[in-house]
Amino acid sequence: MNHALQAAMAEAGETAESLAAQTGVDPKTAARWISPGRVPQPRRRVAIAALLGRDVGDLWPDVLRRREPQWLRAWVDWEREATALRWFEHTWVPGLLQTEAYARATLRGEALTPAEVEDIVASRIERQGILHRERPPLLVAVMHEQVLYQSAYGDRELMREQVKHLVECAGLPSVQVLIVPRGVGMYPGLGGPFIVAELPGGEHVAHVDSQAKAQIVNDASEVATLNRRWERIRSEAFPRSHSLDLIREAARSWT
Repeated sequence: MNHALQAAMAEAGETAESLAAQTGVDPKTAARWISPGRVPQPRRRVAIAALLGRDVGDLWPDVLRRREPQWLRAWVDWEREATALRWFEHTWVPGLLQTEAYARATLRGEALTPAEVEDIVASRIERQGILHRERPPLLVAVMHEQVLYQSAYGDRELMREQVKHLVECAGLPSVQVLIVPRGVGMYPGLGGPFIVAELPGGEHVAHVDSQAKAQIVNDASEVATLNRRWERIRSEAFPRSHSLDLIREAARSWT
């Protein structure tokens, strides 16, 4: 519970409904802001703090200690608000399903200081908290089968831990992990990974990864293109139960 926000609202005589009306959001969205880990988008944080006569840091002190890169923060805010996430990865385990060791391995060789690596890894792990909320978003993650067998610099223990963790995550009621078989050949996923977030109001925003800095896409036509591509990719994947069997088989292969 965000007690600081709750107290400030009471002192100012504001309710979730009144804040919603003044900030242009659904009352249910405003009510969620009091819940743990539910942080409004940056522009709304500023507006709410002004309405309540407080500093942003007083209401959401964690935003001043954020560890993800600056360019990623807008996406993390969307991710926190999402009611559903459609995530496709061709070469990695999706970040919300990674172990700490696997996350660190994905950064090996990058031009980062040890402190920067630890901040990125910590941020990635902290973001996984949304899957364990009282009302988590629905996460549908589609991965290529090869990811399950891709060595992490020869560290078999690391991969064994990661694939076992993936089995556990796939068992969560709000998580579906679907596997695209290795023999599928050419398919739309070869164009690269992306995530589409569905927000409480029904709108969609996407995160498109690349070798350079990732991009946030919120143009309706571009997001629609990604949604069509998502459906084509998902159609190539095995059903949930078969996919889980494949993940378990891969976990045994690393023992």
